[in-house]
Amino acid sequence: MSPEAEVSQADDPRLARFEARIAAGEKIEPGDWMPDEYRRQLIRMISQHAHSEVVGMLPEGAWITRAPTLRRKLILIAKVQDEGGHGQYLYHAAETLGITREEMEAALLEGRAKYSSVFNYPTLTWADVGMIGWLVDGAAIKNQTMLAQCSYGPYSRAMVRICSEETFHHKQGKEMVLTYASGTPAQRRMAQDALDRWWWPAVMMLGPHDSDSPNTPLLVRWGIKTKTNDQVRQEFVDEHAPELLEAGLRIPDPDLRYDEETGHWVHGRIDWDEFWRVVKGHGPCNAQRLAARRAAHAAGAWVREALEAYAARQESEPARAPVEA
Repeated sequence: MSPEAEVSQADDPRLARFEARIAAGEKIEPGDWMPDEYRRQLIRMISQHAHSEVVGMLPEGAWITRAPTLRRKLILIAKVQDEGGHGQYLYHAAETLGITREEMEAALLEGRAKYSSVFNYPTLTWADVGMIGWLVDGAAIKNQTMLAQCSYGPYSRAMVRICSEETFHHKQGKEMVLTYASGTPAQRRMAQDALDRWWWPAVMMLGPHDSDSPNTPLLVRWGIKTKTNDQVRQEFVDEHAPELLEAGLRIPDPDLRYDEETGHWVHGRIDWDEFWRVVKGHGPCNAQRLAARRAAHAAGAWVREALEAYAARQESEPARAPVEA
């Protein structure tokens, strides 16, 4: 919370009632009173999440025309379509907080808004599509399952639907990678190469260490997040490390080990310099992703204009009597 907001609302009696409702497990709805900082944090998180879903269509969408079989092509088309739908749910959830779709889109296109760092990496082979499904969607599910329990009703409900679809994406990605990991030598090399390039971006996408995440304490206090970045990251590593090893793949972390005492997998040092470099717009594909979104937005101008013209005509025409059956 900014110092100004904390001072201006700390003595507001509504704040105590707001926090009591969250402590009791109630959902906060759009018409309810909420601290300004609660609203600001939600807009930041939900719009960033929506941008991530939309930009996330690009790395895999590039492979639709190059899918090896019709079955794989149909699955990938459905998945990319799902991600676009997730963006729609989330933009609508953010709109309930008073920001417009146009404001959020402008922030993305002007480079003022963030989206998940992981989508700024290239997809070099078909195995990357499977590895994104297994690792990136797997990490996203850990985060989204936590957010499905968040205190803001519209965000929580959007997450329930999204989690069910992401679970399917995760399973199909895992099935793809397991197929290639047990396939021909060339397929196994392709799967290993994809893991070598996607393991660390997936580990990093869950956000900076708790000690470097200044928003986390407030987000946890107000039930927007129910777990910290490091807790969710640990869940991801605990689930995926043994599964990848069982598949005969080598995880590119020489310090990765299983701790018998804690029952957890311990990963090596994360390259946070790379993480922040990508977050700040200097990753391998940041410019390419934004250019693609700007081109798509410009190409869709005629659709927006047609919708506005249709809405204006509907408002200007007198209401028609219903047709009797």
